[in-house]
Amino acid sequence: MGYSHIEVLPVSGALGAEIQGLNLARPLGDDTFEELHRALLDYLVVFFRGQDMTPRQQIALGKRFGELDIHPYVAGMPDCPEIIHVIREPEDTGFNFGGDWHSDVTFQERPALGSILYAEEVPAYGGDTLFANQYLAYETLSDGMKSLLEGLEALHSASRPYGLHNTRGDRHEYAVNTHSMKVRYSEDAERMVAHPVVRTHPETGRKALYVNSAFTHRFQDMTKAESEPLLKFLIQHAARMEFTCRFRWEVGSVAFWDNRCVQHYALNDYAGQRRAMRRVTIAGDRPC
Repeated sequence: MGYSHIEVLPVSGALGAEIQGLNLARPLGDDTFEELHRALLDYLVVFFRGQDMTPRQQIALGKRFGELDIHPYVAGMPDCPEIIHVIREPEDTGFNFGGDWHSDVTFQERPALGSILYAEEVPAYGGDTLFANQYLAYETLSDGMKSLLEGLEALHSASRPYGLHNTRGDRHEYAVNTHSMKVRYSEDAERMVAHPVVRTHPETGRKALYVNSAFTHRFQDMTKAESEPLLKFLIQHAARMEFTCRFRWEVGSVAFWDNRCVQHYALNDYAGQRRAMRRVTIAGDRPC
């Protein structure tokens, strides 16, 4: 099916498309919404240029797609708690927020449907975001591996970035490290939740690989040592270059990704520069 209300320009062979002819600050008509929704399902991540959205307009856009998720460990903006202000200051060092391949908040029983990220301030160079197609990650596995993964579950938690160890000297490499984001470290970040290693997308019916390095710890009913070799292979396989696309940010750029079948990676290659983004996350369903 074609598109009548928006122009859709694919950006890679694996996933991703730039959407033109749409002002996201304005309410979406039903026909336009349906086409944008379809483009998201078709291309997994969609990009926009030259947008000018207030925080409340960004919230309204997110709510058009469903209930919004409030992050349990990163404080939202004072007047708009639904929005995380993702900021990296010039003096920040070490790991940056989102700086490894992952799907958002898979430590929750109902991980995110998707996220809408808006660029307020970008560095002169660097700071791109990479996205990886997890349908392809699953579909390119051998039949034997697919059979092995059938029915297998993995345990996810928020302990690496948000566990209490990050309040001491033994901070984890994934701990959020920025002066401008308020992070809550908590014992409840240790809680594990089980999700299928291969999930079925609730709208498309396609299967996608569903493990990631930030939040997946081990397989259900297996030890960490037993899980590590296969989990390491799957995590590396999920981010093969031929499954990816790369987005170069400009002020006013927007990326909207389907968290149910996409992983992403925020590159940390702009030391000494400031990067400020706003993220709204749409609540999802329990993976199955």
